[in-house]
Amino acid sequence: MPSSYAIGQHFEQFIKNQIAQGRYASASEVVRDALRLLEEVEQRRAAALETLREEIRKGLASGEGKSADEVLARLEGKYTRLAERG
Repeated sequence: MPSSYAIGQHFEQFIKNQIAQGRYASASEVVRDALRLLEEVEQRRAAALETLREEIRKGLASGEGKSADEVLARLEGKYTRLAERG
């Protein structure tokens, strides 16, 4: 069932240019290809987000963490010692 969407002048011109360059035979082909690419991007984004969530779960399950103050103090000490060595 065909649908109609307003995509704006910029994208209308982009579609016309793609057809004129011979990359696509119709506006429908351009839109389908664009939607396939968007779908791939969204699938990769969702997979990356799930990986991040899993890493967070692993980190939380691994035990108690350190506060930002503790981490910063440790780093400051480390870099102070390195600077003193020369």
